Amino acid sequence: MSKHESCSPLAFGSLPESPPLERRGGSESVGRPPLIGEIGFVGLGHMGTAMAANLAAAGRRVIAYVRRPDQISKLETLGLRPTTDIGDLLDCELVISMLPDDDAVHEVVFGRRDDDLGGLAAGLMPGAIHLSMSTISTAAASLLASEHARHGQGYVAAPVFGNPDAAKARQLFVVAAGASADVERCRPILDALGQRTFVIGADPQDANLVKLLGNMMSATALEMLGEVVAVIRKRGLDPQPFVDLMTSTMFGGRAHKIYGDKIARQNYAAGFVLPLVLKDVRLALAEAEKAGAPMPSVSVVRDRLITGIARGYGELDWTALGLIAAEEAGLSAVPPLDAN
Repeated sequence: MSKHESCSPLAFGSLPESPPLERRGGSESVGRPPLIGEIGFVGLGHMGTAMAANLAAAGRRVIAYVRRPDQISKLETLGLRPTTDIGDLLDCELVISMLPDDDAVHEVVFGRRDDDLGGLAAGLMPGAIHLSMSTISTAAASLLASEHARHGQGYVAAPVFGNPDAAKARQLFVVAAGASADVERCRPILDALGQRTFVIGADPQDANLVKLLGNMMSATALEMLGEVVAVIRKRGLDPQPFVDLMTSTMFGGRAHKIYGDKIARQNYAAGFVLPLVLKDVRLALAEAEKAGAPMPSVSVVRDRLITGIARGYGELDWTALGLIAAEEAGLSAVPPLDAN
């Protein structure tokens, strides 16, 4: 299976009585040429900067919107064209957003009320595509898709699995959903950003649901890793051989290998910081409640995250779930952020 082949499309689409999104909206881009012009990029945090830089390195012309002028020189060194005027993005056929939450994406699409700044939906040309790679709620994704469709534009949700290091190395896994023609036009861009793209259907909200639930699988794995490592340390043993044993046998997945090693080494250097993890946990729990499907283990993770933030660990990585578990076990010494 190639890196851009769908992984047998999953049955995430709407019920039969509700027509698929590509019949209800989208950019009507069937037969349109591939995206070759400038690409707009909104959300130049650690992930977004790495992704935008990769696009520039692949020969794409990227206009990067930032609010702070002090970011401009850094972005210029990466081959980007930075701007503090979001209006400079409105002639792009494609705008990518990599923003932290629902409110941030809503503001970019609908505009800011306080200064009458126009948003992408009102400003982009018909036929343009908003490629939203943010981790947001399914309700927000549906609202944004509807607004873009109302303006004759496409909306593709394509959240990613991976951290900033994976983004730099183009090792992200992309989960994409949207009108099929719009997804296909975005394929070369997605291929330049990640190692594999999974297309799961026509309704953008489904990609965000998959992303949220996938993050919960990782979060609960980190919580369990933290708990067992705390038991081993409390017994006076070195947790590294245990983690090596488990990840070489029954638990050989990426989450257990990567994060198990970090928790054993007490490496909590910032990557996916606790407030953003808590945001995703709350969104996932809201989805579960809406579906009438309890997730009690995720509720435990929520409480651990609240505890960690209250203790001043808000700037640490989600591997700090191991630190919180250790403290709850009476192992009170706070190790350095990076114990390399």
